[in-house]
Amino acid sequence: MVDYHAANNQSSTGGVQVYMEQENDWDRDLLLDPAWEKQQRKTFTAWCNSHLRKSGTQIENIEEDFRDGLKLMLLLEVISGERLAKPERGKMRVHKINNVNKALDFIASKGVKLVSIGAEEIVDGNAKMTLGMIWTIILRFAIQDISVEETSAKEGLLLWCQRKTAPYKNVNVQNFHISWKDGLAFNALIHRHRPDLIDYDSLRKDDPVTNLNNAFEVAEKHLDIPKMLDAEDIVGTLRPDEKAIMTYVSCFYHAFSGAQKAETAANRICKVLAVNQENEQMMEDYEKLASELLEWIRRTIPWLENRTQEKTVNDMQAKQEDFRDYRCVHKPPKVQEKCQLEISFNTLQTKLRLSNRPAFMPSEGRMVSDINGAWHTLEGAEKGYEEWILSEIRRLERLEHLAEKFHQKAAIHESWTDGKEAMLTQKDYETSTLSEVKALLRKHEAFESDLAAHQDRVEQIAAIAQELNELDYYDSASVNARCQKICDQWDSLGALTQNRKESLERTEKQLESIDELYLEYAKRAAPFNNWMEGAMEDLQDMFIVHNIEEIQGLITAHEQFKSTLAEANKEREAIQAIQAEVQKIAQSNGIKLSGANPYTTITPESIDSKWEKAMGMVPLRDTALQGELNKQNNNDSLRAKFATQANTVGAYIQAKMEEIGRISIEMNGTLEDQLTNLRDYQTSIMSYMPEINTLEGSHQLIQEALIFDNQYTSYTMEHLRVGWEQLLTTIARTINEVENQILTRDAKGISQEQLYEYRASFNHFDKDHSGALMAEEFKACLISLGYDVENDKQGDSEFARIMSIVDPNNSGAVTFQAFIDFMSRETTDTDTADQVIASFKILAADKAFITAEELRRELPPDQAEYCIARMAPYTGPDAAPGALDYMSFSTALYGESDL
Repeated sequence: MVDYHAANNQSSTGGVQVYMEQENDWDRDLLLDPAWEKQQRKTFTAWCNSHLRKSGTQIENIEEDFRDGLKLMLLLEVISGERLAKPERGKMRVHKINNVNKALDFIASKGVKLVSIGAEEIVDGNAKMTLGMIWTIILRFAIQDISVEETSAKEGLLLWCQRKTAPYKNVNVQNFHISWKDGLAFNALIHRHRPDLIDYDSLRKDDPVTNLNNAFEVAEKHLDIPKMLDAEDIVGTLRPDEKAIMTYVSCFYHAFSGAQKAETAANRICKVLAVNQENEQMMEDYEKLASELLEWIRRTIPWLENRTQEKTVNDMQAKQEDFRDYRCVHKPPKVQEKCQLEISFNTLQTKLRLSNRPAFMPSEGRMVSDINGAWHTLEGAEKGYEEWILSEIRRLERLEHLAEKFHQKAAIHESWTDGKEAMLTQKDYETSTLSEVKALLRKHEAFESDLAAHQDRVEQIAAIAQELNELDYYDSASVNARCQKICDQWDSLGALTQNRKESLERTEKQLESIDELYLEYAKRAAPFNNWMEGAMEDLQDMFIVHNIEEIQGLITAHEQFKSTLAEANKEREAIQAIQAEVQKIAQSNGIKLSGANPYTTITPESIDSKWEKAMGMVPLRDTALQGELNKQNNNDSLRAKFATQANTVGAYIQAKMEEIGRISIEMNGTLEDQLTNLRDYQTSIMSYMPEINTLEGSHQLIQEALIFDNQYTSYTMEHLRVGWEQLLTTIARTINEVENQILTRDAKGISQEQLYEYRASFNHFDKDHSGALMAEEFKACLISLGYDVENDKQGDSEFARIMSIVDPNNSGAVTFQAFIDFMSRETTDTDTADQVIASFKILAADKAFITAEELRRELPPDQAEYCIARMAPYTGPDAAPGALDYMSFSTALYGESDL
């Protein structure tokens, strides 16, 4: 016989369990009470059929249909999920006994103590024993696992009912018999979990039959709980059967506890999906910002690489102003975007590591390294563009100077050659007297001397034109045309001069008279006149210098020129003396001069006029040279001022770079204190910005003064700009590292003391204070922390595994952030793909797939649609219409490595 009154008692060592609770008013013989037996028979039969229908069968008579043991074994397989020994299909009594014994042995194997229940009584159809056996099965497989606040089985189920029905009026569950007679407790259980199914306020305590039937019908229709009791039997019995009530109530517990599990599973999935959605948004933001920054760089570089030459210095200076506007207005926001992009990328990678997700790999061409490479190309283009602008300004200044000099010399030459061709082609000697011919011949000799003296000027004109061509002067065509015209005319003059000389020499034999004094005057006046013209050209010559040494060289040359003026004046007086001697001889001998000197057109008046003009140009030249000297002295002051500021700023940047390097290694206090100190330090650095702006102003004055070199400092503005940007970026990166450490600490539950220990271990082995550990330094650090990575086969394998985690790019160095991530991963746990798959399986009612309807029922709308949009159709053999594959979706959330 089964001991139905034994108390529930589960051994802590997993020993034999007895599931019945002794009650003072319970008599074993009352089991045979017809009313109770009727309730048990109906309840147990319905309970068995609720499980047997899963295998497509059922029972009609509980004591008859279990006699051969076949459906009994099938029932145990369904409720346990395990396979029993193969049943015997024979019809003999021995076959039936053997099958029942296999079922009883299986029950006993689950820790159930069977008292006085034998296979023969079941085969013989003993109702009392059969009901006792079914009750034992119900206790073991439906009630035993119920646990509420460390109470189990009957007490746990009773406590669960009391908790769920506590808020309801007229309900006071104290047992599993009379507390349920009015039906309100059943309705309260359903309403507590599914308020949409029961209008509890409409129920009346004095109408128990209606209450009971309402609960039974709702449970059967909406909760898939078969009707196991009759309202009339419960109401008509003084004390309803406790086993029947417990069996039926346990079905409610299992139905509603499944909903609780589904809610828990849905919450887990919501948490995982929320993290994934946030990470995806960060990835999209990174991709967008990276694309915009790269597009700006792509559009800017061609502008910086444009080498279209301008025609004037003013046009090039306008380009220089545009470039300065780009540097001061357009580029600084992009520097901030680049820094923010790196910070966002590092933060995203930290969050992915903390949530056990695969690392983020930006799309091709949008890696941080790609952006840094494009930025480096941009800065290279900036430097080249600035150097080109300065060289173009120098080139155009040189071109404008040469062009003006060319036109000045060309104008002088053209003025000299004006009328020379007509003079050389006239044939006045054919009708002239002998003395006139001689005079013409001497005059021609003087012309040849003058022509030779002008040869140097023609060569200078050609040389200047050639240099203008080589420097790509924009108006080279007109210069070349004018130069060619001068050269052609010069060749023509040479030929005409030779022809006239030959003609005069043919008639020279017939001419004897010559005026030696006129000839001497002409010969000496011509080169002196040419010297004066050259001197006036030099005195009017434009000059361009870039430093004090050059202008002092010009001043020295000018002083040397002034020192020759005394000798030149003596030559002028000697030439004028010759003309005076001519006048004296003519007066002495009564010679009537025909007029001007027949050998030259240079008159004493013109010599004196040019001499006075040249002497007037000397003080003007002195003033111009002195003004340029003052300008160069001012430029030198600008150089010195800029150098003083640049040397101060350069030293400040270098000192702060070294200081931030030490701070990042020697930081103390909590991470929040470190973050606050770093931000205060960043603020103090930004307070130095007015000094940078002052330096930019000095540099602008340098450029406006067209100063291209500075011997007082080795710093350039470009060098200082790059250093300042590196200082700001380094501080921002250090702040971001501390923020990521705070994220890691909060997400992984790492204490401040652990972080100090990790930082101390890391700094101890970071001998060169580089902020990273080489492989051997990292191995020594791991050994000091207790990791077995000694130089043997097993240790090398373990060290290689750890290095693949902390240095996935095989750079050979381990950063402090990677070290913290590794240590936190070793000491904490996170959600895994297996846990997410298990949660989806609960929502899918243990199916290998899930439907869109189930997702929308269990998850919030946005996350349900998120899953539906990303889940692939399920293609397994048991696929239903609209089935979705939640396993591959969960795998994709964490990457293949998690499975």
